[in-house]
Amino acid sequence: MKADTPLLTIANRIRRHIVSMTCRARSGHPGGSLSMVEILTYLYFREMEIDASRPRDPRRDRLVLSKGHGAPALYATLAVKGFFPEKELMTLRHIQSFLQGHPCRLETPGVEASTGSLGQGLSMAVGLALGLRISGIPGNVFCIIGDGESQEGQIWEAATTAGFRRVQNLCVFLDHNNLQIDGKVSDIRDIRPIRDKWEAFGWQVIIIDGHDFDQIEKALGKFRACTDRPTLIQAETVKGKGVSFMEHAVDFHGVAPSDEEREIALRELDHEKG
Repeated sequence: MKADTPLLTIANRIRRHIVSMTCRARSGHPGGSLSMVEILTYLYFREMEIDASRPRDPRRDRLVLSKGHGAPALYATLAVKGFFPEKELMTLRHIQSFLQGHPCRLETPGVEASTGSLGQGLSMAVGLALGLRISGIPGNVFCIIGDGESQEGQIWEAATTAGFRRVQNLCVFLDHNNLQIDGKVSDIRDIRPIRDKWEAFGWQVIIIDGHDFDQIEKALGKFRACTDRPTLIQAETVKGKGVSFMEHAVDFHGVAPSDEEREIALRELDHEKG
């Protein structure tokens, strides 16, 4: 992948991988993977100081995918970035594959934290960011959490800790697509008012369109400029983004597309690419 490849082209490539790999696996979580593609694309191809040829450089930036069921999006991003061959994506969830249903840092190149039990990833991210600061090592920690996941109490314990400790090298993206496995987040256990809660815990809060690269860029500029508190970027997103029959469809939270649906989705993405 050339460094100057347009972000839209990279995002489309990642989306195609998500559709194909979940279809091949006959399982996975395509909806919430598709909703955070632009976030991952911008972080890995514009923002983060990270090099696939030096994956354990202590000065690297780190990303924790707290909503670990969105692993297909992370795997596709890491493969396109060069951490491992893209052909390996078709082994998702197969026996003996290093690409299991949730990220494992001991098995998968480029994965920084083993996640999957919802609510725990933010605590890991807070610890990583504090550890870097205490050690005097430059580097930022990014974390992606879900809105359904934000019903977990541990999210809020980690949020209060980071705010109290003024962990300024921590930036959290909330993938706010308002859908979880049982329906609308706002119907099941509403997490609003989001801005008020996070600001009350000492965070800088920025609200953006999570599919707009310009808005992501500006929000990350505000994160870098803020030196006295952590940052939450509330990214308004669409579950299943980019595939018409998956958009806003709760049924595709944890159901893979069929072969026929894969072909329809790939044709739509070809049209977007062209």
